[in-house]
Amino acid sequence: MRKLLLAAAAATALAALSGNALAAEKISVVAAENFYGDIAKEVGGSHVDVTSIISNPDDDPHLFEASPSTARALADAAIVVYNGADYDPWMGKLLSASPNPERADIVAAKLTGHKDGDNPHLWYDPATAPAVAAAIAAALEKKDPEHAADYAAGLARFDGSLTPVKAKIEEIKSRYKGVAVTATEPVFGYMAEALGFEMRNMAFQNAVMNDAEPTPSQVAAFENDLKSGAVKILFYNSQVTDSATERLLAIAKQGGVPVVGVTETAPAGKTFAAWMLGELDAVEAALKHSS
Repeated sequence: MRKLLLAAAAATALAALSGNALAAEKISVVAAENFYGDIAKEVGGSHVDVTSIISNPDDDPHLFEASPSTARALADAAIVVYNGADYDPWMGKLLSASPNPERADIVAAKLTGHKDGDNPHLWYDPATAPAVAAAIAAALEKKDPEHAADYAAGLARFDGSLTPVKAKIEEIKSRYKGVAVTATEPVFGYMAEALGFEMRNMAFQNAVMNDAEPTPSQVAAFENDLKSGAVKILFYNSQVTDSATERLLAIAKQGGVPVVGVTETAPAGKTFAAWMLGELDAVEAALKHSS
């Protein structure tokens, strides 16, 4: 019996070692945000080992603080993907602390022509995900040309997964272009623009985004839009709420303005495309309710 147990233990240890060896053969990808990590998984498939630093949909991404384990993961990464545009400034600092000329750094802001000071919620721009996916595929092919066909196929599958998202955007835009909406902060801004909405209270939103207090006149104008029904949807960041947000949500409810919560992190278990499609479905449902 003891020999059997020892044999089983040895087999388990060998399996673990074998598993570690296989994992070591994979290309290490570290994504600052989990939706970029999902894109890397979809493109790289079984050839990549992906770590997403910000992955909890219940956490406020703005409160993230890098840990020693984060620094170690970045130091060992072959490919790093992050947002840029001052959304995740800690990434640049950590990467500078562990320079690696062999590492491929993919920055969404650089791919899409955005800079610090722009609305940093780039993943809601329909052009961002395809650009990031293409850059990931190119980096993977460069590091692992043997599996270039697999990366091309992964990229094609990912792009194909966005087809229903693009169709939903066009469907909503064709029916509701020009509809006035508002938001507590500009998280959904790029998507609202793609949908053809008229986004109101931008000065209020930018103040919140830049950690400044909106002026009394900006607050009054926002509240008046909700009370008068001048807007058809109130968007808010469901991961970041405070007493001011709660007040606006209550006013919207009293004024019969539908509220749509959006997130900065993909919900657990959802692909990028499924996340986007779910939020667009919520927008469509809200618009039908307000019609």
